[in-house]
Amino acid sequence: MQLWRREWHVKQQGAVQWLYPLVLFLVIITLFPLAVGSEPALLQRLGVSAVWIAALLSLVMGVDGLFKPALDNGTLAQLVVAKASLPLWVLIRLVIHWIFSSGIVAVLSLLAVPLFQLSWFEAWILMASIVTGSPMLLMLSAVASSLTLSLKNGAVLVPLIALPMQLPVLIFATGAVDLFATGLNGLPILALLLAGSIISVLVMPWVIAMTLKMAWLN
Repeated sequence: MQLWRREWHVKQQGAVQWLYPLVLFLVIITLFPLAVGSEPALLQRLGVSAVWIAALLSLVMGVDGLFKPALDNGTLAQLVVAKASLPLWVLIRLVIHWIFSSGIVAVLSLLAVPLFQLSWFEAWILMASIVTGSPMLLMLSAVASSLTLSLKNGAVLVPLIALPMQLPVLIFATGAVDLFATGLNGLPILALLLAGSIISVLVMPWVIAMTLKMAWLN
């Protein structure tokens, strides 16, 4: 609980940093209909993909500040020296980051109803796909961020490492919404995304913790 309160307070103090990805998401989904035109059929066909791409880009944009400040200000060193549970700290930090990023993006995805002429049913399925798939995306981005932590320009490499691993999630998530839109059952795909996210949440914090410890030792 102490770690949770501390990380929650730190996240609230850095409001400007986590607002940038949300603004990027809103800018993309707002400008996209203006760029492709106002034809309803075209907007409905591209709306789900546009929202998911915007969500993915906003998520990747916000992961650079996950662990770098903790390494620079000595927080990571204190946790290692104090023999605190580093995987637990990583998990708490990622959960709070998800709430302030993908959690809010999932709610904002309902804007696809007026912007892309989606039905409310499609919009709710789209939001469900973001909720079930984004934890796995965040974990993959966090792994990429921890791997490049000790590099001088590591932030540039994070999207190059994370995006190839995240593309299958993007494909499955948009496919699930399309299945529901055509009257088919997309629940197995959503269940697969949820299972992948659960496994990622259980396993990835340990991998990230080991990587962060090696970055601190170097």
